[in-house]
Amino acid sequence: MPLSPTAAGLPAAWSARTPEISDLPALVALRRADKEPFTGSSVVDEARLESEIAGLRSWTRWQLVAVDPGGALRAWVMVHDRAAGRTMVHLYVDRSVEQAEEVAGALYAWAAERARAIARMRGLHGTQLDASPYAEDAVQRQWLTRSGFTQVRTWLQMSRPVEPGEDPPAPRPGVTVRRVRRHDNGLPVAADLWTVHQMLEESFADHFNSYRESFPEFMQRLREEPGHSWDKWWLAFVDDPEHPDQEPVPAGALVATAMPGGGNYVEYIGVNRHARGRGVAKALLGAVIRDAAERGEDRVGLEVDADSPTGADGLYRAMGWSTGVVTESWHRDISVS
Repeated sequence: MPLSPTAAGLPAAWSARTPEISDLPALVALRRADKEPFTGSSVVDEARLESEIAGLRSWTRWQLVAVDPGGALRAWVMVHDRAAGRTMVHLYVDRSVEQAEEVAGALYAWAAERARAIARMRGLHGTQLDASPYAEDAVQRQWLTRSGFTQVRTWLQMSRPVEPGEDPPAPRPGVTVRRVRRHDNGLPVAADLWTVHQMLEESFADHFNSYRESFPEFMQRLREEPGHSWDKWWLAFVDDPEHPDQEPVPAGALVATAMPGGGNYVEYIGVNRHARGRGVAKALLGAVIRDAAERGEDRVGLEVDADSPTGADGLYRAMGWSTGVVTESWHRDISVS
């Protein structure tokens, strides 16, 4: 059943429709205007946006653009069915228009109804909406508050420079790191992918807002990334002190992607609870730094929970990362009536 944002309060004579590939320049401009004031950068990954409009990444997304009476595209809302019970929401509005707040409210209302439809389709009783504004974006935070969202977490967007030829210290004794194995045709060995998923699920089980993401959901979402590459997936193993004659056991995993303009971005890094305190995270980070140096890349980026009791940001700072931008998580729980 179509979900019209007009019923939720778009201004008179405005209209809404599904975005088309020809809208890419206007959507890039919206994304740039949303980003630049808070990051100081006007760089926008056009390949990523194109994929979200009409590529692999569009398959799990429902989208609308709002058009003013003169025919100009002024806003874009995207609802991402990330996993069972979790729905990401992204909204970009041209703030130069007088009706920006009204448009934002209408599109956030549409997003909530679209999320309900997704939950109903999945046979769920509800879902959690998750938006990620910049921490300094007072306007977006106000729109979210008025649309029923609550700020629940703060995230540090960190980056580390990589020097040419840099070679981080080797892992501690008893810790080994290797890439996910691949067949002769370049495709990854399925058993390793299952192990990556298992390590990350177990590692994050005691973290904030942890939820189960199935193996197919996990694989589809990461393969959709424009910077996806199987040779940026790593596994870590540790020796069992009580059974030194046995094979090392899986202890952690790291999945990275290529960043726009060069560099590695750590999408996930997780260490199994049984292996914490043995230098596994440091060994995995060393592997991704070394990989960037070998490729001639100049940086490695990642995101860390500023409120995490693990103090992971301390490890990153000790290894050369610094915070450039701060973002937040805003949630709204909705039920299916």
